[in-house]
Amino acid sequence: MQTVFGPVPSRRLGQSLGVDPVVPKTCNWNCVYCQLGRSTPLVAERREYVPAEDVIAEVAERLKHYAGKIDWVTFVGSGEPTLHARLGWMIREVKALTDIPVAVITNGSLLYLEEVREELTAADAVLPTLDAGTPELYRKINRPWPEPPFEVYVQGLIDFRAQYQGKYWLEVMLIRDLNDTPEALHALAEQIARIRPDKVHLTLPERPPAEPWVQPPTEEGVMRALAILGQVAEVVHPAQGTFDLSGYDDPQEAVIAVLARHPLRERELLTALARWDADTVQHTLTALQASGQVQVLERYGERFWSLASAKYAG
Repeated sequence: MQTVFGPVPSRRLGQSLGVDPVVPKTCNWNCVYCQLGRSTPLVAERREYVPAEDVIAEVAERLKHYAGKIDWVTFVGSGEPTLHARLGWMIREVKALTDIPVAVITNGSLLYLEEVREELTAADAVLPTLDAGTPELYRKINRPWPEPPFEVYVQGLIDFRAQYQGKYWLEVMLIRDLNDTPEALHALAEQIARIRPDKVHLTLPERPPAEPWVQPPTEEGVMRALAILGQVAEVVHPAQGTFDLSGYDDPQEAVIAVLARHPLRERELLTALARWDADTVQHTLTALQASGQVQVLERYGERFWSLASAKYAG
């Protein structure tokens, strides 16, 4: 499977060329809201999941193909990117290839390790996750590997802030009746004040979550979060735009590549495949379903396409 995908539209990062440095669902968290399904099993070992040199060669090729069309190169994807033992080397190599800024979207759980903090200082923006202000809610929402404990995880976010000079944006996934209550939000605000990010991005579960009971907050819950978390907080919805699949000649390969990182609404998928004629698109989707490589889910009143290997609760 290719490790570089997109560009994909991002409200925060414009047209983002994604770099996925781990194999699908390699993660040390099992978040209830994950759009890629459950992490089974959890993985906590840092190693070279994908040859780093191959990743950089693919990035270089895509940068040439999409010259002038990319706003950011973003390490993100089907698992936790900091689990790749050579992430720092890859960030530096990308920056040697291009002046396009580099971002890392991470759960932040390994920032308690000095080596990981040092590696990420090379990036222009780092976007770690903080969904909970207490250990109990952290375990309930993120369902993490036992190490590090919550206090050490948060201290890692604080320590990274002290040494990092780039853009530091925390991500909070708001979930109805979990972390959108006054008590949960005040606890979260206390931790955010200790971390001192440049911004707090509030996101909502708008794609199929790993657990079907996960629901986005009400409008009242969103307004409450904005009021309690302060002026650094803003709501970030998925960007409107088309996933660029022009780097693929085979439509089946294109669908598999994008669904490995982004389950799509059916209408989004059809728009992304518009470069092929309607008969080819229909044949592609029918063949993929018949082969058992993809699945169609009903969530929030819409049809979503995802890889069949993604594990969602019923």
